[in-house]
Amino acid sequence: MSDVTRAKHGRPVHHWRRDVIELAALFTAVAVADAVANLVGHGPDGPELLLVSAVLLIATAAFHTWWSRRHGHAPPTDDTGARPAAERQAGPSDPSSQQPAGVSPGESTLWRMRTTVKDEPGSLAVLCAALAELRVDILSLQTHPLGDGTVDEFLLRAPGDLAVAEITRAVSRAGGTSTWTERADAHDLVDAPTRVLGLATRTALDAAELPLALRQLLGRCTIRQLPGAPVAGRAPEGVPVEGVLEDTVLRLRAPEGGVITVERPYLPFTPTEFARARALVELDARLGPRVPGSQDVLTLPEGSDITVRRADTGDVEAAKAMHERCSSRTLAMRYHGPVGDADRYLNHLLSPRFGRTLAVQTASGRIVGLGHLLWDGDETEVALLVEDAWQRRGIGAELLRRLVGMAVEAGCESVYAVTQSSNTGMVAAMRGLGLPLDYQIEEGTLVITARLASQAQVGLEESARRKG
Repeated sequence: MSDVTRAKHGRPVHHWRRDVIELAALFTAVAVADAVANLVGHGPDGPELLLVSAVLLIATAAFHTWWSRRHGHAPPTDDTGARPAAERQAGPSDPSSQQPAGVSPGESTLWRMRTTVKDEPGSLAVLCAALAELRVDILSLQTHPLGDGTVDEFLLRAPGDLAVAEITRAVSRAGGTSTWTERADAHDLVDAPTRVLGLATRTALDAAELPLALRQLLGRCTIRQLPGAPVAGRAPEGVPVEGVLEDTVLRLRAPEGGVITVERPYLPFTPTEFARARALVELDARLGPRVPGSQDVLTLPEGSDITVRRADTGDVEAAKAMHERCSSRTLAMRYHGPVGDADRYLNHLLSPRFGRTLAVQTASGRIVGLGHLLWDGDETEVALLVEDAWQRRGIGAELLRRLVGMAVEAGCESVYAVTQSSNTGMVAAMRGLGLPLDYQIEEGTLVITARLASQAQVGLEESARRKG
């Protein structure tokens, strides 16, 4: 504990030395008052002494006021270098009190903030004035009208030494409710219309981008898509064509007639966000299934040329033919179940709605390898299948490296592979990535998770190298 005033459970905690000084001042004042009273009542110079005692009391009160202000609000000066309580970084249980780590005084920090205000004239002005008092700059503002208020979404630039708890308290005093704040970065500096147009462009070029575009549009959320055929104009689970908004859950009609479910438990969706998400899904449905037509020709160490390209449902028959050439052991390593059921998964695996698939094709046009990057809610799975005659040639490692690069570009924090400990080829390919790996045994299968968050720069460099 330092010598400064600290906050604990919402109440100020004073150091014992300050209490001792105040008690000493009180006893001194009582002794002086008693002595003055005796002199006034029994001494010849009573009136003069009474005037002097009044002056002394006034001086004592002024000194006490100065002392309280100086030591009650001054920044800490102890040797530990502690900061005031409002500037301390909160623990994981109190994210509203976070302060940017590693920010030096004088630097600025970007924050995304969302708060609800009353839908009445002047409410936004009061909120902006409260932020201005803290020297917080408003870089952008979006409004989301509600039935009984307005949700205002801000991009803020705040002083680096200003704790987010101070911002939240100022917003609350200005009338903001249900305030939510998180760190932002340079990508958030793009204005909302430009960002939405960019996501629409990505969706138009590649059907596999729809889940990623929704995630970037709506923030941290879990997206799941259930296949199904429409019945009497309605999708499974009773979702109408126009979709459903249920507080923290969005349900939208998938282009194939299934259901896209988006969940964000920490923050309710607004009608504006619902309309934007529905517009992206409608755009995807109008354009139909599509994948980029780019392909790369590679030469294997023994001299054979192969082509790596994106695959879709148009490759189902060629993929089935590859399955027929694979051994039972190879198929069992890939699907972890009855080998006879493998073919029925292909329509799902090759659909760009559920992820991205890379195909390895020989000079004769035969597919000899498939690599899948599958969106699994808020997680991402990688899976490989290489025909027996083409194994041990580096094809699996090449597919995995490219799939991980796609995951990094998509903003995924990790990818996982489900395999068996006897599948030495898959284990070696994961280790060859040079990424931090976690191993876990679940019901006799091996789950290997590669963490990508710290490898984003590596992925970007690999992407630039391939384009070069």
